[in-house]
Amino acid sequence: MAVEQVRVGDCLLGDGKIYIQSMLNVRADDIAGNVEQAVRLEQAGCEILRVAVPDRDAVRLIPAIKERIGIPLVADIHFDYRLALESAVAGVDKIRINPGNIGGDDHVKAVVDACRQRGIPIRIGVNGGSLEKEILSKYGRPTPEALCESALYHVRLLEKFDFDDIVISIKSSNVPMMTAAYRRMSELCHYPLHLGVTEAGTERMGLIKNAVGIGSLLLDGIGDTIRVSLTADPVREVYAAQDILKSIGKNDSGVEIISCPTCGRTKIDLISLASQVEEALRCCNKKIKVAVMGCVVNGPGEAREADIGVAGGDGCAVLFKKGEILRKISEQDILPELLKEIEAL
Repeated sequence: MAVEQVRVGDCLLGDGKIYIQSMLNVRADDIAGNVEQAVRLEQAGCEILRVAVPDRDAVRLIPAIKERIGIPLVADIHFDYRLALESAVAGVDKIRINPGNIGGDDHVKAVVDACRQRGIPIRIGVNGGSLEKEILSKYGRPTPEALCESALYHVRLLEKFDFDDIVISIKSSNVPMMTAAYRRMSELCHYPLHLGVTEAGTERMGLIKNAVGIGSLLLDGIGDTIRVSLTADPVREVYAAQDILKSIGKNDSGVEIISCPTCGRTKIDLISLASQVEEALRCCNKKIKVAVMGCVVNGPGEAREADIGVAGGDGCAVLFKKGEILRKISEQDILPELLKEIEAL
């Protein structure tokens, strides 16, 4: 089913590109802190940014943040339709709200009219912990079918007023349920899908859950925008999203780093070196593959497709390009020499 295109600021969901999202996690009453974090997230590569709007005072965040960033801003709203109206007036680029939770038809129509007038799309966000009582009673527990039925219920409330500028998310902390729900939803509707594993956990487990859930769906052509949910600095969410997209061939910009898991032949501190290389090249925009290998036995050969790389020796390493050894370097010079060669590429 062809996906309907939905514009969020300068981003066109459904155009084939997968857009990276994150959410501010500074207290809503700390305007300066939210602005600072928003700037850091944009610099890290976030393409759509969400902010919680829990009360009327928090609406002030919208103009303050938009003044400092160039990416679209989404207002995350629950229950109070008036906050959606005020956020629309304040200039937000998208609103995340479930129309079934904001009152009667008059409230839904008021939000729809405000969004239509300003070209603001609405994201419906359903998850396993927010199912309506009737739907939960029908299925007995959160299921993929229940998640989809809930999402379509909210969709119909918007379509009732001829509003179809809609994005849908149907998240779960259970990866098999999340993937099954999104696969089903992709067959039931034509709206762009916002992928994510909610409450995924700390960075260690959260990375695994998101990579499996988001990655498997994207490989099947499902999904238009992603948010990697982590109990961590949201900048780490952006980096993780970039890495997921890069690992499945959906983002070929920037540096791809390959490194071996080490073995008994390794005689340099490869684990530390690989981390240093990754951090040093985090903001490098060159479309290159860099190899950090543990030994010369297999290093240059296994990584012959790398544009540039190093392979460790006994307190030293060899620098190689496309599998061809360039020269031998001492262990303390590995990082600066590698970065110098990359700069010259």
